[in-house]
Amino acid sequence: MTTLADLKIKIFADGADLEAIAEMCGNPLIKGFTTNPTLMRKAKVSDYAVFARQLLGIVRDRPVSFEVFSDDFAEMQRQAIEIASWGPNVYVKIPVTNTRGEFAGPLIRRLAANGVQVNVTALMTNEQVERVAECLSDGTQSCVSIFAGRIADTGRDPVPIMAEAVRIISGRPLAELIWASPREILNIFQAAAIGCHIITVTHDILAKLPLVGKDLEGFSLETVQMFYNDALKAGFTIEVSDRTSGPRLKQASGGEGDREKIEGWRSREYS
Repeated sequence: MTTLADLKIKIFADGADLEAIAEMCGNPLIKGFTTNPTLMRKAKVSDYAVFARQLLGIVRDRPVSFEVFSDDFAEMQRQAIEIASWGPNVYVKIPVTNTRGEFAGPLIRRLAANGVQVNVTALMTNEQVERVAECLSDGTQSCVSIFAGRIADTGRDPVPIMAEAVRIISGRPLAELIWASPREILNIFQAAAIGCHIITVTHDILAKLPLVGKDLEGFSLETVQMFYNDALKAGFTIEVSDRTSGPRLKQASGGEGDREKIEGWRSREYS
């Protein structure tokens, strides 16, 4: 089986817990970091700039994405320029639209043309990818984040969408496609198979990386042992009365006669 080390895709850690980020920074498999206002709020971050500078003090040699949080494009631009000034490894996340559904293309074009490394985020369609790709600069590194996990949450297969997005992005040599919001380890292999450049992975999924390639029979046994041990720890008991003990069952042969005998016994006992 292909190992994670064999995959060409880059794994970025997605989160806002500084302690976890410091730990993951020592993992050579992690090639970058991303965060967003929702993750920061869950981590109880109160000062955006202070948090960002603390993170950049930990991560000095890999890309880090921070997101603007205004709904006004002029203010987004001011925030983006300030965030970009925090370090050469900083990418500025720009949502594909504001909350009114207005396309952020003109802002993306201005920022990219002026050397700001943008990570355009929250895309879910290839029409959006095409429009964003037209706004990127061939002279500035950039990322385009498609929320494949959220696409899958709607019952759609994200793989064909992501594969087409890889083709679209190929026209921009300095742009990289991000498979965002994965739901399971399998998504890493799916993303790598279609040539996606990056996948962002949360801490709970990263914790499952040691399972890659695990022997399935051994995994089955561990699962049985887990159920057994948890039942013991919970102190579960079932009182078996004479009424429910029933007759001693013969070894099942799978024949119709045996099934009829069992059903007949059940109907007598529980009628």
